[in-house]
Amino acid sequence: MSGSGANPFAQFQESFTQDGSVYKYFDLPSIDNKYDSLPFSIRVLLESAVRNCDNFHVLEKDVQSILGWTPSLRQETSDVEVSFKPARVILQDFTGVPAVVDFAAMRDAVRELGGNPERINPICPADLVIDHSVQVDFVRSSDALTKNESLEFQRNKERFTFLKWGARAFDNMLIVPPGSGIVHQVNLEYLARVVFETEAADGSKILYPDSVVGTDSHTTMINGLGVLGWGVGGIEAEAVMLGQSISMLLPEVIGYKLVGKLGPLATSTDLVLTITKHLRQLGVVGKFVEFYGPGVAELSIADRATISNMCPEYGATVGYFPIDENTLNYMRQTNRSEKKIDIIRQYLKATRQLRDYSLEDQDPQYTESVTLDLSTVVTSVSGPKRPHDRVSVSSMCEDFKSCLSSPVGFKGFAVPPSALSASGEFQWDDGKSYKIGHGSVVIAAITSCTNTSNPSVMLGAGLLAKKAVEKGLNIMPYIKTSLSPGSGVVTYYLRESGVIPYLEKLGFDIVGYGCMTCIGNSGPLDENMVNTIEKNGLVCCGVLSGNRNFEGRIHPNTRANYLASPLLVIAYAIAGRVDIDFEKEPLGVDVNGKDVFLQDIWPTRSEIQDVEQKHVIPAMFQEVYSKIQLGSKDWQTLEVSDGKLYPWSGVSTYIKRPPFFDGMTRELPSLRSIEKARCLLLLGDSVTTDHISPAGSIARKSPAARYLSERGLTPRDFNSYGSRRGNDAVMARGTFANIRLVNRLASKTGPNTLHVPSGEEMDIFDAAERYAEEGTPLVLVVGKDYGSGSSRDWAAKGPFLLGIKAVIAESYERIHRSNLVGMGIIPLQFLPGQSAESLNLSGREVFNIALPEEELKPGQSIQVEADGNVFETTLRFDTEVDITYYKNGGILNYMIRKMLD
Repeated sequence: MSGSGANPFAQFQESFTQDGSVYKYFDLPSIDNKYDSLPFSIRVLLESAVRNCDNFHVLEKDVQSILGWTPSLRQETSDVEVSFKPARVILQDFTGVPAVVDFAAMRDAVRELGGNPERINPICPADLVIDHSVQVDFVRSSDALTKNESLEFQRNKERFTFLKWGARAFDNMLIVPPGSGIVHQVNLEYLARVVFETEAADGSKILYPDSVVGTDSHTTMINGLGVLGWGVGGIEAEAVMLGQSISMLLPEVIGYKLVGKLGPLATSTDLVLTITKHLRQLGVVGKFVEFYGPGVAELSIADRATISNMCPEYGATVGYFPIDENTLNYMRQTNRSEKKIDIIRQYLKATRQLRDYSLEDQDPQYTESVTLDLSTVVTSVSGPKRPHDRVSVSSMCEDFKSCLSSPVGFKGFAVPPSALSASGEFQWDDGKSYKIGHGSVVIAAITSCTNTSNPSVMLGAGLLAKKAVEKGLNIMPYIKTSLSPGSGVVTYYLRESGVIPYLEKLGFDIVGYGCMTCIGNSGPLDENMVNTIEKNGLVCCGVLSGNRNFEGRIHPNTRANYLASPLLVIAYAIAGRVDIDFEKEPLGVDVNGKDVFLQDIWPTRSEIQDVEQKHVIPAMFQEVYSKIQLGSKDWQTLEVSDGKLYPWSGVSTYIKRPPFFDGMTRELPSLRSIEKARCLLLLGDSVTTDHISPAGSIARKSPAARYLSERGLTPRDFNSYGSRRGNDAVMARGTFANIRLVNRLASKTGPNTLHVPSGEEMDIFDAAERYAEEGTPLVLVVGKDYGSGSSRDWAAKGPFLLGIKAVIAESYERIHRSNLVGMGIIPLQFLPGQSAESLNLSGREVFNIALPEEELKPGQSIQVEADGNVFETTLRFDTEVDITYYKNGGILNYMIRKMLD
């Protein structure tokens, strides 16, 4: 429906004056008396709809739909679709590079089709943080940080230059240079506004809630600060940057009530692992989770942010903590001005968005409510293969032993009885021999993202290290230890509190700022040790304070990986193994030969809080962030082109114009059924984006390696898939390149498949290429939760380039389904209770998918025929907008045609 652009809710705009400035806002409570019963997260959606309502992009019915939210809303039966325009977009460099590449290519396409290329420009503010995802090559040295960052700048100079060009070429885009920290922590400490303030035409200020969508699934971390935000695909983020609203189904909101207090030995990590398991069991995929209850007031903003960060692991869209006075105190601590904080408070009070967790009469209505008593939280880890498989530390020893002998699965390695006591020896650089076995720790990383946002666990780790060193404890030299803070502020308060020397003594030197071990950039392990692990079939372990531990993600030679607090990372590193009972077995002996137990060096919560209050101060944030946009000398001296169109290089192996818009026409392509398709892969449950689009190292015998070798590169220069996301040729060859991929069409684990017509088994990319030469379209047949994990746009772009036209799954992860739609791939879903197994699909069939000649409709039934086996599926185009994108061949194609109007 088209409209005049006049806002039908303009009469609800109010204002107040402060220091001579007029501040305008929409008085939400006066619009409808239902307002006070709405969850606080839904109020943010409402405000955006009211403010942006023009009966064109955002309709008046969107506002009424949000006002009509009720606890009885059920997503599985609801088709209430609303539009949401977030206040800003945040990008990290893994997905930021592809976004800028796409924008540059879209400009070329618009020009070639006769339009103005400069119309491709961000409308919605975009902050791009270069995470500087450092590979940990150098550890345990005073200059490890300098060496790692210098090497990374050499490796990634080309993409850094490209991003610096993008900062100049595109308006409304802020680039945070490399070496500053990870996107989520910089967002929390610096970029978040909590309440936005923009200039109106009449000189007044417009106030509205900060909200954000980001190209990393852990964008949800910002919900801990009361900023509504979640991860979207990079493709969808680009559309938002170009002014598109997000079309979404109105969500259920689960109320999660916290009561009581954490025990003196429990950490925020233990709490988040407990919540993650609880909510995953409850089933909150695609829903909003909103925290309330008096226990919330007991949690710091860093504690809340840790819980919100893990939102993708428990499956919700957001894990939201409404704004309270603790939020405003955090803004003060992180050096936001008192004037700004006062304006925010006035606005929030006027719109009833400031929460007092002690007042039950402020509790809104929820779809469903659950309660957790904080005092019941115990010290925990999660693993060995999934973040929601929580294990209490007290039962860890027995749990790991059980995993060894259990059948292959998320909690099993199927080690035969005769090999349960297997071990091996290898020689280290010091000339000594060391013995390792099942459960031996070989990687111990205090890594960015989940925990380095939280001073309580970082300082707790420092205090534990201090006590351990004073007791004479140490860590075996072969264990790859590292500390990668999320921002410079962490280093600042660790240094000021005096714990850095003790961390370094145990091998936890600061090795860089950015996503490292958690994303697979743990770097190489010693070759002698790797040979010992492989020769003896050992299940060795990584312990990290990150948020993901999927198979093959951390390192190829750590088959078991456990998420743990920074304190436990150090504890398990000292122990050297995970199959230890801390209550009964000592970590080691002190200088007097006396046994030292974990409880002897574990700091209490009050000890940690005393140090935190003394050393985490606003001056640190002011010092670190006052010069954040300046960047290093290397960054400052990068020379870049000033042109509005990027000068593509024909020989670059990092930045390449993608083929997504090749052959594009102004007119819509005709809608066609999929005929005579072959199944490229037959996969099981929980196939993650790490399986689909790895971010880690490029294997030497892979199709991507062949491509790079043909261009004169040696393996030491291959870098990672994550760093090469600006090159579609590398990324297409890396699609499904995970060494742990289990494809039922292949005879062995890894990136292989069957070319069905010939009966030959080959690399997945090679098979896809042969099918393309034969003119054969492709499909994927997969199980439950397809595409869970990081929100990687290449997990959809790669399959698109392989020729995949449709995916048939038992269920999808929210962001990945959206990404598939964004690339013009049809997501189909088996009917409840049906699967490839129940339908006797072998993956060797010829598939025909009949699209209706009449109009496509969201959620309609689509018939699939596979060698005479006919079955119904559900079309997972969830909204009319999804269908519009598909008809255009994807979101970006739609946006290009829109720019030509």
